[in-house]
Amino acid sequence: MEIAFRTKKLRKILNSQAALRKSYGDKLARSLMIRLAVLRNAETLSLVPASRPERRHLLKGKRRGQFAVDLDRSFRLIFEPNHDPVPQSEDGGIDLERVTAITVIEVADYH
Repeated sequence: MEIAFRTKKLRKILNSQAALRKSYGDKLARSLMIRLAVLRNAETLSLVPASRPERRHLLKGKRRGQFAVDLDRSFRLIFEPNHDPVPQSEDGGIDLERVTAITVIEVADYH
């Protein structure tokens, strides 16, 4: 899957092991590297596991239309489909089989 980043700073951090470790510590950096590899290697969003450890899940409320994957404890990697328009399924939801590009928004503990 193609991955873009919301900001240049986020792209710089998430594309460097040293910057990841400096910004997030060893344990969270390791989880981020693994999750980003899973996302990059998936052809479509439907191939990113919805079960642990990744636990891809659709967010609600003010984060409607965004997804997250679990990192460590309550931290999540948050992203959204990078399509215009976002592929829709027949029931009006997001068609995960057709999402082939995402934009990473942030790494956060939104709980």
